[in-house]
Amino acid sequence: MTNILKQHYDILPGKQYPGGATFAPEGINFSIFSHHATSVELLLFENADSTQPFQIISLEQRYHRTFFFWHVLVKDLPVGAYYAWRIDGPGDVEHTGFRFNRNKVLLDPWARAISDKLWNHQHACDEDDNTTTSMRAIVVDNRYDWEDDQPSQVLPEHTIIYEMHVGGFTRHSSSSVTHPGTFQGLIEKIPYLKALGITHVELLPIMAFDEQDVPPGVAALGLNNYWGYSTHSFYSPHPGYCVTPDDGSHVREFRDMVKALHKADIGIILDVVFNHTAEGGVDGPTINFKGIGNEAFYHLEPEDRSQYRDYTGCGNTVNCNHPLVARFIVDCLEYWSKEMHVDGFRFDLASVLSRGEDGKPLYHAPVLWNIEFSEALINKRIIAEAWDAVGLYQVGDFPGYRWAEWNGRYRDTIRKFIRGDSGLIEEVASRIAGSSDLYQPRDRLPANSINFVTCHDGFSLLDQVSYDHKHNESNGEDNRDGSDNNLSWNCGIEGPTDQEEILTLRHRQARNFMAILCLSQGVPMMHAGDELLRTQQGNNNVYCQNNELGWFDWNLVDINSDMLRFTREIIAFRKRHPCLMQPRFLTGVKNEGADITWHGLHLHQPLWGDPAGQILAFTLTELAPGNSHLHIMLNMGKEEQQLQLPLIPERYWHLAIDTFLERPNDILAISEQTAMTESSYRIQAHSIAVFESR
Repeated sequence: MTNILKQHYDILPGKQYPGGATFAPEGINFSIFSHHATSVELLLFENADSTQPFQIISLEQRYHRTFFFWHVLVKDLPVGAYYAWRIDGPGDVEHTGFRFNRNKVLLDPWARAISDKLWNHQHACDEDDNTTTSMRAIVVDNRYDWEDDQPSQVLPEHTIIYEMHVGGFTRHSSSSVTHPGTFQGLIEKIPYLKALGITHVELLPIMAFDEQDVPPGVAALGLNNYWGYSTHSFYSPHPGYCVTPDDGSHVREFRDMVKALHKADIGIILDVVFNHTAEGGVDGPTINFKGIGNEAFYHLEPEDRSQYRDYTGCGNTVNCNHPLVARFIVDCLEYWSKEMHVDGFRFDLASVLSRGEDGKPLYHAPVLWNIEFSEALINKRIIAEAWDAVGLYQVGDFPGYRWAEWNGRYRDTIRKFIRGDSGLIEEVASRIAGSSDLYQPRDRLPANSINFVTCHDGFSLLDQVSYDHKHNESNGEDNRDGSDNNLSWNCGIEGPTDQEEILTLRHRQARNFMAILCLSQGVPMMHAGDELLRTQQGNNNVYCQNNELGWFDWNLVDINSDMLRFTREIIAFRKRHPCLMQPRFLTGVKNEGADITWHGLHLHQPLWGDPAGQILAFTLTELAPGNSHLHIMLNMGKEEQQLQLPLIPERYWHLAIDTFLERPNDILAISEQTAMTESSYRIQAHSIAVFESR
């Protein structure tokens, strides 16, 4: 709790830059952007649960406005004080797009920490005064001892990403952490992440979001916004992931987590949501941007500027290439990079950021190129979800060169191939080889492809092989939400079963997915819990399930230890074979010493164009003396096949992986392998086999 020593603080004019609440020799400087505001007040609150401000400071244009910024310096104000804004201005929303409402208490867009202790989403949606139920920003001390913290040094092509939810990772009672569902809880599980072998965690949104932002029918079931794709404060860690948010500990607790991850040689990538905000559409709440600069921050319909263009499916769309908004986004990313030491960003519905102020796609979108060329971000991972909600699909064609992309083409092709679809051999080969057809023509690299088969949005890996259809009834939207295009196969029975044959096939299919992911060129990304065969009971959209359906169940570490072992070992296998992590695209050119050779039912005869093809094999050449050649067989058909092994002079092939076999023979350490004496190998149906040469 803040110790406010007096009930009135003197003020000075202050200065326009930087935005937010910052330290000055005399006190705290506050600055906020509002081009068309006519009246601005700074509200000071004593505590997180103070329903009324103890001091209201009215800003005068003559002293407290410079160009579009309003500013004031509050002398001797201590760290920990709570504050908010009240702004008024002209109306006529249909023609101007202005949504000023002096009844609404507004958050500072630059707030480093916020409190939602009194927050009521519905009260912010009406026209009435919401002072008693508003969110507030907190003045924080930015000092921190980073010790010898260093950013991740992992090369792009050596990266292995683990997508996870900070809260859900430790909220389950089986997590046995001191502070479940927090940044500190994640710290306690770092040894697990280290043992798994991943190089980076990709965190679902941790910037402060509105947990109450769900449809009324969903809220009526007691559900809330769990995933966090409803950001309102882009500079503040989410208070729900902090142990002591009322003390304004957000920044310190987040930094503690980053520092601990870096000490374990694990990088951190943030999933960021700059395509829309928690303020939604016309009926959504007024939190900050609507009441500060609605006409600048959002895409509005030109014929009726009271209406929002919606390219996101979330009610509004951020006008990312407006000069002020573009600067806000880049400044925010640089803050998280320089001040919070994160190693990269994944941009949700990133194609929105390529839209100009008229809504049309721009290849030279200013905000994207400013991110690409920012000196502070030059060594950071920047990853695009290269589509939006209304059909702009840019996989393989996202603006820029450094931008990696969630490769939706990889996901869909591999899902279809592993479920047994035929006639995909040529495209499967392209995806496994790093999707050169998508990236090489524009001088990009295999690391531009983020390969994945599951993520937060969709079935878990076990559900991908256990359900043909989504089962989202518990979300309260009559199963209308979530994708219908899952490209899944239930292996013969929908959902849970006791049939051993079905269960064995499902587990093998899960190993197939994990194996092919780690055997592909590009950057593999796996979803947390898939290594333990976590189920969501067929729900492919657990965005509102802040409960055991959406959480990581630590009991599965023992229950599904076979799958956990396989995942650890296949990650280790990838790491010890440089030929699986090529920095440049494979050529397959024979007279240059082919780095890859493709096969089908017979050596050197791949089934390109065969409409019935379900067999693919390939040989990867060692990159340097002492490395191994690899030979990989993929059989996604219903029948076993006898496939030849290529001849390697003065060496023998050793079976390293066969997903058909049970533990411990499904994946073998080098010391457990024996030399093959046969010139061929019988690969079973729906199986993958891998051989090392020595």
